[in-house]
Formats: sequence, C-alpha cells, structure tokens
Amino acid sequence: MNYFIYNPIAGNSPSKKRAALVHLIKLDPTNIILETENRSEETILALKAIELGAKKVIAIGGDGTINKVALALAGTKIPLGIIPIGSGNGLARHLGIPMNPKIALQKALNGKINQIDACQIGDKMFFCTAGIGFDAAVAQIFNKRGKRGLFNYIVSLFIALRTYEPIEIEIEPGKKEKIFLLTFANANQYGNNAFISPFADIQDGKFEIIKIKNNSLFSLLPLSLRLFLKTLHKSKGVEIISARDISIKYKINQPLQIDGESLETMEEVLNVSIRKDALTVIV
Repeated sequence: MNYFIYNPIAGNSPSKKRAALVHLIKLDPTNIILETENRSEETILALKAIELGAKKVIAIGGDGTINKVALALAGTKIPLGIIPIGSGNGLARHLGIPMNPKIALQKALNGKINQIDACQIGDKMFFCTAGIGFDAAVAQIFNKRGKRGLFNYIVSLFIALRTYEPIEIEIEPGKKEKIFLLTFANANQYGNNAFISPFADIQDGKFEIIKIKNNSLFSLLPLSLRLFLKTLHKSKGVEIISARDISIKYKINQPLQIDGESLETMEEVLNVSIRKDALTVIV
C-alpha cells in the first residue's frame, strides 16, 4: 500500500487543483490518504503508515511537511515520495521533483530509489536547510502572520528588513563576531530557486556552512540577486565552507528555522552534524 500524508493548508494553490489531485490519488485503491488536522501531525501519521505496512510514504505539502514525514522514515528502508505544494519547496527542487503535482505524483509512484543525507541540529533533524539570523527572523514573522504562500513570505521578508539586527555568535572559542546570517545547508537552496549554497551535495556526507557578515541594507539587493543567479559564493562578505560537524555558541530563546519552520534555540551551544545516507527518497 502507498500512504499519502497530506497537509491541506500547505502553500496557497487553488482548492480545485488540490481536490483534483486527491481524486486522482483515490482512483487507485492501493493508495491511502491520511490528512493532517493539527499542526505537526505529519510525523504521527507517517509512523501510523509504517505500522500499517506502507511500501511507500508520500508527503503532500511544503518543506515543513516533508521534514515531519521524513523524521518518521529516517533510518528505515521505506522510501519517501514528495508532491510539493508548499511556499518554497526547497528539498523537492534540489532533488529535481516536478512542481506540477500530477507529474510529481507519477514520479513518487514510479521514480528511482536513492539515498540522501540528513543533518542534526541539537535534537532536531533537517533535510534542506536550518539557520539562525536573518532567515530565522523571516521564518518567525512568516509563522506569526499565519498566512501561507510566496507573497506572504515576501511580505515577511520586507518586515524583517525593517526591524532586524545582526546577531552575535562565537564559532572559535573566545572570538565573538557579528553576522547577518548563518545557514547550514544540506540541500542547495531555501526554496523558490533561491540558492543559498549553489554547490551543496545532498549525498556527500557533508553540509555547508554559509556565513554572511554584517552587511548594510544597501548591499543586500545584489546579494539577493546572486541568490537566484547561483553566484552567492562570489559575493564579498560571504563565506561558505563544508563540514561534518560544528559547534556554535549563541543565545537561548532566539529565532531558529529548520526546513522553513520557525522554532527557538533551546541551548547556548548549537551542535550541528551530518547523518550520511539517513533517508531513502524517490526521485
């Protein structure tokens, strides 16, 4: 049986398109849809699917939904399929999953099986990106607005630009520095083809650390353009290095984004590490 974990409030695609996708899935009696009713229910439903003997578990939603389903599947041999209907769809884009839901459905049912890495930050796992600083501030505002979709993400970005202050971190013991952003990238982008780490390889047993120094607002426009041109690494004040683990000294109760979801730091030291070949995916 193929189990579909469906988040009906992900993104902002028209309800008719969603209904058509659900109808198409239900035409095959071997497909079972489990629909979320509450926030963060995807992991519970994915675990239920595993208990019921799922051959495949297919996530229908954005990066947050995919993260929660993948948490249940990590370390198992059950493959994850992805039908992206979120605001950014960073992991799906990195993996080459079609953005058309009907085509993505066929890919999820008939695609190739592959292994990808996962990253661990504290006790949380992520598959696309995590970060502190500006991207986390944007995610926090986006979450508080309670509205989904690309337009509302752009609105959240401009709100953050008006209020954001660079953060102070300590990577080397005793050496504090102010930065604009610190992102940990397993995949190459945040979503919407905004490439925070253009050469990230999701199968190399490493993650990328992207540090953007304390830039002025005037310098952010060319930086933003470089995100979409895959040339961020050429920008002055941007440092990208590969690692298998790292420890960052920061502060507690500060914004933290994990696969686009807004959380807060729970400890003063953030330990980030890689988990090689942690997840089986359909591509």
